[in-house]
Amino acid sequence: MRGKRAPKRKIEGDIRYNDTDISKFINYIMVDGKKGIAQGIVYSAFDIIKKQTKQDPRHVFNKALKKVSPLLEVRGRRIGGANYQIPYQVRGERRFTLGCRWLIEAARDKKGKSMAERLASEITAASTGEGNAVRKKEMVHKMAESNKAFAHFAR
Repeated sequence: MRGKRAPKRKIEGDIRYNDTDISKFINYIMVDGKKGIAQGIVYSAFDIIKKQTKQDPRHVFNKALKKVSPLLEVRGRRIGGANYQIPYQVRGERRFTLGCRWLIEAARDKKGKSMAERLASEITAASTGEGNAVRKKEMVHKMAESNKAFAHFAR
């Protein structure tokens, strides 16, 4: 590695809730630097969630992230000419990033509605333990469980 590691930037809270997690989520949704459009999508989704569930959308969002975020993941490693899928525990930041990424991917894969409606439906489904993002987490956990025999290769 050349040079020094880039410093961690402090992300300010979003404009409506002053929450850094929601601000990061908006940044993950953003495409081509269009932050205003990304904020509109997230806040519209939160309004839809509030209308449907009659709960604070932040609580539903945090509950969905808890259900979607993985505890284990597998990484490929080459040992003695063979490739092994080795299960590792996921750090907190990566857990949040993967959870957000899977929620957004699941919402983008749906078709027919606006992005705000798709995102709202995916977040509410994830908060109840359903939806494609939760299924993705379960697949990753299943993969880690089936490769538990190679855990001793992890350092």
